[in-house]
Amino acid sequence: MGKRKNRLKSLTYLLLCGVLLVYVLVEARNFLYPIFMALLFSYLLYPVVKRLEAWGMPRIFANLVTILAGMAVFVGLVVLLYTQLSVFLRDFPALQKQALGNIDRLQHTIDQALGNNNLEDEQWLRHQVKNAFELSGGFLADLLLGMTNTITKFGLMPVYIFLMLFYRNKFENVVYRQLPAQAHARTSKIIAEISHVTRRYMSGVVLVILVLCVINSVGLLLIGLQYAIMLGVLSALMNFIPYFGTLIGGAIPLLYALLVQGSPQKAFWVLLLFLLVQFTENNILTPNITGSKVSINPMFTILSIIVGGMLWGLPGMFVAVPLLGMFKVYCDHSESMRAWAYLLGTEGTEEHALTFSKLKQWFR
Repeated sequence: MGKRKNRLKSLTYLLLCGVLLVYVLVEARNFLYPIFMALLFSYLLYPVVKRLEAWGMPRIFANLVTILAGMAVFVGLVVLLYTQLSVFLRDFPALQKQALGNIDRLQHTIDQALGNNNLEDEQWLRHQVKNAFELSGGFLADLLLGMTNTITKFGLMPVYIFLMLFYRNKFENVVYRQLPAQAHARTSKIIAEISHVTRRYMSGVVLVILVLCVINSVGLLLIGLQYAIMLGVLSALMNFIPYFGTLIGGAIPLLYALLVQGSPQKAFWVLLLFLLVQFTENNILTPNITGSKVSINPMFTILSIIVGGMLWGLPGMFVAVPLLGMFKVYCDHSESMRAWAYLLGTEGTEEHALTFSKLKQWFR
C-alpha cells in the first residue's frame, strides 16, 4: 500500500511539474524563443567563426563579421518578401474581383454542361471562393503584422548569438564542472554529437530553402505567373515543414494560377514544376546538403511541430524538431533513456519500408 501511495505521489508531482513547465513556456515565450532561436543560429554560424579564428582573426571580430554577414542575408530576404507582400496586399481587391469573375465563368460553364439552371447552385462556388479570399486577405495582413512584430522581438537575437559564440567554451566548462571526472568522456561525446547534428540540420535547412527560393521564383517567372518572386519565396519557406512543405507551398501558386489568372495551362505547368521540385528536394538537395540530419521519425516530427506551434507559434514550429533531435542524442547515450531514443528514432520499421526490391517482387 505504501509503495502504491509513493508511486501515485511521484506521478502527481510529475504531472504538476509538466503543467508548470507548459505554463512557464507559454507565459515566458517572448523571452524564451529568441534565446532558443539564437542557440540554433549559433550552431549555424559556428563553422564560419571557427574558420575565421583558425585564420588568426580574434574571436570578437570573427563573431562580428559572421553575424553581420548573416544579418545582411536575412534582412535582404525579409525586405524582398515584405516589399512583394505589400504590393500584393495593395492589389488584393482587384485580384479578388478578377478571381470571382473567373469563378462565375467556370460555374456558368459547369451549369451549362450539367443542365442546371438553379440560381442558388450557380452562386454556391462564388460564395465559397469569396469567403476564402476574405479569410486569406486577413491572414496575409496578420502575417505581415506578425512578421513585423516577430522581427522586433528578435532585436536582441544578434546579441544573444554573439555572446553564445564568445562564451561557448565557458558554457562547456560549466557542464564539466558539474559532473564527476569519470563522466567527462561521455559528456564530451554527447556535446560533440549534439553540435554536429544541430549544425548539419540548421545549415542544411537554410541552404535548401535559399536554393528553393531561387528555383521556385525562376520557374514561376518562366511560367509567366504574376508575383512570381513572392510566391516562390513563400513556397520555399513552407519547406520548414518537413516531408510535406514543398507540396503545401506549391498549392499557393497553383491556386493563384487557376483562380486569379484563370489559366489551366499555367496551373498545369505550376503543378509540374512543384512535382519536379519535390522530387529534387527529397532525392538530391536534402540528402546531399543536409546529410545526416535529425533522425526523428515522421510521427514525432509532426507532433513536435504541432506542439511547438501551440506553445510559441511560428518560432516554436521552427525550433521544435532540432530541440527534439538534441534530446534524442542525449537519450542515445543514457542507459535509462535508450527506450525513448528508440521510440523517437527511425529504426525498427525497416521490414515494412517500401523499397525497390519489394516493388519488383510484387510485380513478379
